[in-house]
Amino acid sequence: MEGSKVLIVEDDQTLLSVLKYNLVKEGFAVVTAADGVEALEVARRERPQLIVLDVMLPKLDGFEVCRILRRETTAPILMVTARSEEIDKVVGLELGADDYMTKPFGMREFLARVRAMLRRVEMMTQEATASREKVDSTVRAGELEADLARHQVSMRGSPLDLGPKEFDLLVFLMRNRGQVFSRDHLLEKVWGYEYAGGTRTVDVHIRWLRQKIEADPSHPRLLLTVRGAGYKFEE
Repeated sequence: MEGSKVLIVEDDQTLLSVLKYNLVKEGFAVVTAADGVEALEVARRERPQLIVLDVMLPKLDGFEVCRILRRETTAPILMVTARSEEIDKVVGLELGADDYMTKPFGMREFLARVRAMLRRVEMMTQEATASREKVDSTVRAGELEADLARHQVSMRGSPLDLGPKEFDLLVFLMRNRGQVFSRDHLLEKVWGYEYAGGTRTVDVHIRWLRQKIEADPSHPRLLLTVRGAGYKFEE
């Protein structure tokens, strides 16, 4: 984790300097960008392990930057903004952000969030490596097939375009078909013990998956909601 590269995207130069100073002090490598267009250029060039992304940016706002980056990288994205409306948080999470902080925030909390997010990535990488060594690299359920080594899910032989967390969530439910899991349990197993976001993100990812694997997303037959309990996968 120490030495991990962090990209800070922030147009407030004072805040940018403070965040960079504290991250460097903690042993992280830091690259920066001051607007949305530069953020995409730096992210593509530097390939950071984590991205701290302000919402209100010149040229291209943070929501659009998040949407584009989520298609190009699995690096966790921590969005920060001066606006506290719940809708902003929901939009950020739906676009693929992994966590959200509202300004002003304490530096200790900020650093703790960064460390927790990088720790989750490290743990998931280790677990994925161990899984590939110990179990069959393919999980099948009905017409769905998940290739763990290639991180690819296909339906009836046609590949599906899934985000990193969509893949992890679907594979977990496929492996445990028929079992009902609460939102909190899914957050723990798929997002990690220290995930700071709310259960809303589970609902968002379930909705995305239904749009991609269900013949009729409004009447799902695979990803089922169990009222008052959570979700389950049925073949």
